[in-house]
Amino acid sequence: MVSDPLISTDYWTDLQITQQDVEFLHNHLFEHETPLTVRELVTVFVNERIRVERLTTQQRREAGGKPYFPRESYQVGDDLVFPALNWKHGKVTAVRAGTNPEIESFDVLTVDLGNGAERLFAAGLANHSLNEQSATAEEEGFNAEEILHAHGNSLERKVEAAFRADDELVRIAGRWFPRALLLDVNVGHLNLAEAVLDMAGGEPLPTAALLKDVALPEGVNPKLAEFSLNFALQEDTRFDEVGPAGEVLWCLRRLEPAEVREVPLYLRYSPIEYDRAALTPQMLDLEAQLDDELSEVEAPSSAEVKEATVALIYPHLQAGTLPLSARVRSLFPTAYESPRVRVTLVDGRTKQKMPGWVVREYGYVFGLREWYKTNELMAGSLVRIRRGEQPGEVIVEAKTYRSTKDWVRTVIVGADGGMVFALLKQPVSAEFNDRMAFAIPSMEAVDQLWLQDHRRPFEKLVADMIREMSKLTPQGHVHAQELYSAVNIVRRVPPAPLFALLGSRPEFTHIGDLYFRLSELE
Repeated sequence: MVSDPLISTDYWTDLQITQQDVEFLHNHLFEHETPLTVRELVTVFVNERIRVERLTTQQRREAGGKPYFPRESYQVGDDLVFPALNWKHGKVTAVRAGTNPEIESFDVLTVDLGNGAERLFAAGLANHSLNEQSATAEEEGFNAEEILHAHGNSLERKVEAAFRADDELVRIAGRWFPRALLLDVNVGHLNLAEAVLDMAGGEPLPTAALLKDVALPEGVNPKLAEFSLNFALQEDTRFDEVGPAGEVLWCLRRLEPAEVREVPLYLRYSPIEYDRAALTPQMLDLEAQLDDELSEVEAPSSAEVKEATVALIYPHLQAGTLPLSARVRSLFPTAYESPRVRVTLVDGRTKQKMPGWVVREYGYVFGLREWYKTNELMAGSLVRIRRGEQPGEVIVEAKTYRSTKDWVRTVIVGADGGMVFALLKQPVSAEFNDRMAFAIPSMEAVDQLWLQDHRRPFEKLVADMIREMSKLTPQGHVHAQELYSAVNIVRRVPPAPLFALLGSRPEFTHIGDLYFRLSELE
């Protein structure tokens, strides 16, 4: 059977959400009294559009007559439409008896198809393949699932935009609902919710657990009660929704760790102006490998990332955090809206579980300070990250071994506050990146530099670092990766501004393979 497509690809690409569409979805939410995700709403919307377009097309196609079926009988003057001929219209001009010894009696129709074209068609045949053809547009192969697969994401964005502009709709945890249907949740209810969360001691709880003590009216739709409480909690600054996508968990904001509510000192970056065009392809490759959460690096497909191994820089070591870099981000749970997501970090070796927090807005994961100390990690230590076996869990593993003495670049802070590097034997108990490893015997002394070093111009800081580090090698040069790790011992700086400075200033001489030296030392 041949038929024209009812709705072309362009139809869905160019489609705009009208007020009538919004009202239709409004009514659907009102009728079902169940909050829906935008994907669920788009599915309803697509099916409705297909139904309306099919009906319209069907009516247009059949306006010129009744559908032709070989089993039916027709008379001269009948207006027919032919589904198998792309719904062409025709008029019966003659009817005669047909003759075929192998077939039962039937009629032969002469049909004028317009423009002088005539064709013969059989009628009164009980057995014929065209008797099974659909006379309706509904059976022409339209598949809402295929449309959603091809255009679902763009339609979701359009519906989201239309709903955001509508004050009569509210959203919580990715679900939409009419504001008018929300149950009344008063201050008393919210105070009870606060008391329940207080007793939990900072441990996030699902809405269902809160509803047991927050007495909302009985007999209402449980999903409506849950959504109404969720919305009221969202509007109250005492509460923070911290669940991963698909799960709603509530926590009291005041019970969250300070490092979750505010960016730790060591992760605060004062933007440095730089020309990204100054970065060479080698520099860009290295930037992508360093897993810095502040880097402008395109994220790989989440399907490609099964695990990642990160070399810690001092700011993350001291803050007890992991960088939520472009590569690492897909390994951690995300959320529809929540800027902070509660996760469980699992030690891959001991199976110990630790509370963790994904701070999406600022790109870091908090909750590993004690774990770093227990495993005696240092700047440059390697941490392996992979998805956990349970939803909301992420496995972290330090590649530890029996402590041994090894030659490591060591940071020494003098009485005058100056910092020097020395190659000394230090106890090491975990694998590390050779270029990024630094032993820091006195973190307290280094931390004092964070409070005062911001006064030093960035160019001078880099020059001073190269000057000191170059003393450790006979060649007197420093690799860009080593310099990146060293600079971050006293100031939070992502790779790009540092690399751009190295590549654009004459006092830094590139001698190949991203090794640099000061021109004054040549």
